[in-house]
Order: sequence, then structure tokens, then C-alpha cells
Amino acid sequence: MEHIYDCIIIGGGPAGLSAGLYAARSKMDTLLIEKAEYGGQVTTTAEIENYPGSIENCTGSSLSERMKNQASSFGVKFMEDDIADTDIDGAIKVLKGKRDSYRSRTIIIATGANPRLSGFKNEEQLRGRGISYCATCDADFFTGLDVAVIGGGNSAITEAIYLSKFAENVIVIHRRDSLRATKYLQDRAFHNSKIKFIWNSVVEEAKGKEALEQLVVKNKITGETRKLKVDGCFVFVGYDPVSQLFREIIKMDEKGYIITDEEMRTNIEGVFAAGDVRKKSLRQIVTAAADGAIAATTAESYIEKMKF
Repeated sequence: MEHIYDCIIIGGGPAGLSAGLYAARSKMDTLLIEKAEYGGQVTTTAEIENYPGSIENCTGSSLSERMKNQASSFGVKFMEDDIADTDIDGAIKVLKGKRDSYRSRTIIIATGANPRLSGFKNEEQLRGRGISYCATCDADFFTGLDVAVIGGGNSAITEAIYLSKFAENVIVIHRRDSLRATKYLQDRAFHNSKIKFIWNSVVEEAKGKEALEQLVVKNKITGETRKLKVDGCFVFVGYDPVSQLFREIIKMDEKGYIITDEEMRTNIEGVFAAGDVRKKSLRQIVTAAADGAIAATTAESYIEKMKF
């Protein structure tokens, strides 16, 4: 008979790894399935300053590795697979991956979110040839060069500050006349001599033959356009939840974020969601880890009730 797990977690970011730790520590037979890299988006973070207890020079990759090792020490099993289909309405949930099929009494969806495209002309064509969505991954390629950052939130300003360690100049292009980032990050950026700002503007087009050479920037108020010569462009305009697999099954908001209650329950019995894929007000490592812990604890209670 095919093995039935107590809990299967889809996604190996902070939410999934935290859920795995709590589930396995509660003696639940736990499997975590990840299709790419353990740690998720956090692995692209060069320096973590706002996770409680972070050690000096803590990086996203080092934190993720410690989380995975800790979960493994309590008995979490790990599988690399890409889930392509599901049957999760019944008491036993079935997940069909490209490598194998899996059965479980509970499911925790911790699939996270992916960076959103800005939508300007030639963005896709020049992606990886000057246009990037990960400063930690690509900053070193632009040492001593000029780069642009699109966005004004926490991610954009954090990455602009990081890029200033490598680039000669960092030009932040924001569609509004003020940043949305926290005051602490704003202060750091405004006091950084390498960071400049272009306000009330959007990028309309990227130009370049073999690689990015310039951006066409439009002022939203005056309608005027200018050509900005840069060697790189980093896009940070938000994220899209990785929830397509469940779009016709689980309740979501208009953006595709999964709706849960405070205990991480979805509208389907025995199915929970945690982390950036869930509708919530703050998407940070600390809230993802908390979501995972709550989801696993609620899943354990659900299984206990099934026994009676």
C-alpha cells in the first residue's frame, strides 16, 4: 500500500521549513517537497538584519541552511519534485508530482511568491542581459558601473543599498513622489551618496542589442521622456503568489493570494497555507516562520480530531 504521511508541506522557504520543524517535532510523519532551492526568495537576500537573533553577517542562504538542518534533525523527509496536479478534497490528500505521487492526511501550502515583471518594452528580451530581479545574485557583475532600480518599497530600497556596495551609481526610479519603504530604510538610502532618485516616473522601454544599454523613462506628470544610460536594471515592483495549482480549488483574493483564518486553515478541511502565498499584511521571514509554526500545530490538532 502506498505510504500515507501525516503532513506534506509544499515549498521549502522559511514558512515550509518552519512548518516541517514543528510538524516533525510533534511526531508527525512529515514530508517536505521543494521543486527548486530550499530557502525560496530568502536565499537572494545578502544580509538579514530584521530576523530576531540573526547572527553577525547572516545571509539568506546561511539562515535557510540552518533551518533545513534543524528540520531534518527532527525527522523531516525531503523530496525534490514539482507538483503538477492535486486531489485534496478527501480525507486522504493526493499530490501528483513530475517524479512521483504522494498521499497525506494534511497538506500545508507554502509555495511563496515570485518577483513580478514591471511590464516595459523589451523587459523579457533583455532579462539576464542587464535586467535582473535579484541584486544578491547579480550585483557583482555591475561593479563600478551604473545601475537603475525600479520600485520604492522595502525590497527595492534594500536592494538599492546593497547594490551601492558594487555599482558606481544607483538610480532609483519610482512612480510616486515618495518611497513606500520603512523610515529606517529611507534614511539609509537618502544618506547614501551613491543613490539618486527619479520621482513620478516609469520605465517605458529597455534598449540594447546584445545587452541593456539604456532605459526610456517617462515622467507621469509632465509626459516627458528621457533616455537613461545604465548598464543594469533591477526590478522590484512586487510579487505574484505561486498559487496557480490551487486556483480552482482553494479560495483566494483577486491577486491570487490564498485566504486563511488565523490558524492557517483554508476552505478545505485538512489543507492549510503559510507564508508569502497567503493573504496577509506583512511578508517577512519572521511572519513566514510564524505562519509555518501555526499551520503545523493546527494540522496536528486536525489529525488528532480525526482519530475520534
